[in-house]
Amino acid sequence: MIQRIAKLIRRTFKPRLKSVRTATLKDLQAIRSAMNGCVSDCEGLQAQRLHLKITSAASAQDLWMLRNDAYLVISQAHSQSEAAARINRLIDAFDGWVEPRQLVKIR
Repeated sequence: MIQRIAKLIRRTFKPRLKSVRTATLKDLQAIRSAMNGCVSDCEGLQAQRLHLKITSAASAQDLWMLRNDAYLVISQAHSQSEAAARINRLIDAFDGWVEPRQLVKIR
């Protein structure tokens, strides 16, 4: 019984290895470019705000969290299926920069 508890405690407090790398400025710029390209033909206030958010994002994770905003802007300008296709094409740009379990395609 004590061995089980000790094992559980070791698993709980064991330092986790990082499975993603920290993006350099050059890497962030490449991701920003991909995201801006994804919404480049969208117009309006929401699109302008999204471009500003993309420009000011500090990490790849921050950029990944903006994909919902990108989906909304694209779907309003085009269609939901077009938005899903464009967002799904961004997954390659984020590969290695965010947790693999987060890289899920939109259906």
